[in-house]
Amino acid sequence: MLDFVRRTAADRELVDSLPLDPEGRTWVRLEGPGGSEAWLIGWPPGTGTGWHDHAESLGAFATARGTLTENALAVRLPASGWKTLELADGLDRSRRLGEGGGRAFGRHHVHEVLNESTDTHAVSVHAYYPPLPLMRRFSRAGAVFRLEQVERPEDWQ
Repeated sequence: MLDFVRRTAADRELVDSLPLDPEGRTWVRLEGPGGSEAWLIGWPPGTGTGWHDHAESLGAFATARGTLTENALAVRLPASGWKTLELADGLDRSRRLGEGGGRAFGRHHVHEVLNESTDTHAVSVHAYYPPLPLMRRFSRAGAVFRLEQVERPEDWQ
């Protein structure tokens, strides 16, 4: 999947075809390899996903334009049975992915993706396998992590 998102992010014609909105993220669903789902996503300056995971899906993303920041946790959260957790010290990871930069991740990966630019749109390509069965969204206040919402595919189609 990482090769796919990098190749797709390098497709200037496709990337340039994405309609960009100055205030909100935009996206187009793509055909992913081997039954995966894929998305081309536009990020206005100052936007982000908030903390979330991808349930049982593996994933990859690559930046096609601009720079994205990924903040992630180096811990597997329980799949169910909790609403609030206190995170231990040393679990935070951060990386910046400029144009052409990409990364793959495994099941239960918890992260947020941000366009921290104040004036430049970013565009990225994301792929997930199996297609996302759900996403859990979280809030964070310091070390306290709280499950806020569970989204299903029909919520973002």
